[in-house]
Amino acid sequence: MKKPHKITYWVATIWLSLGMVSTGLVQLIGNEEEREMFSRLGYPPYLMTLLGVLKIIGVIVVLIPRFPLLKEWAYAGFFFAMFGAIFSHIASGTANELFGPSLLLVLTVVSWYFRPPNRRVGSARQIA
Repeated sequence: MKKPHKITYWVATIWLSLGMVSTGLVQLIGNEEEREMFSRLGYPPYLMTLLGVLKIIGVIVVLIPRFPLLKEWAYAGFFFAMFGAIFSHIASGTANELFGPSLLLVLTVVSWYFRPPNRRVGSARQIA
């Protein structure tokens, strides 16, 4: 793996991880502002807890070595969660809140695309 690709992967992955952990913790804590936003979007409060837990688990899976299939699921989960957040904000008329989910969506795609060969499904060097 070329050094620029490795740097791109780790920068994107670290920022993605920080973003997912921070939003996951805010959702787990049940921050009042977050509750209001979920309510404006039309989602039940318990969804915050579910998303918070899954984001933190996803970050752990993406950062630990091995388990490339679980990594694929984590990246897919991040992608669908952020795409869903973007769609929800647009549909509910709160498009001014698109920056966060859009940035995390881009970081998800960049981290996934530049991941090392040993973190890909079907790589010769993977150890399950």
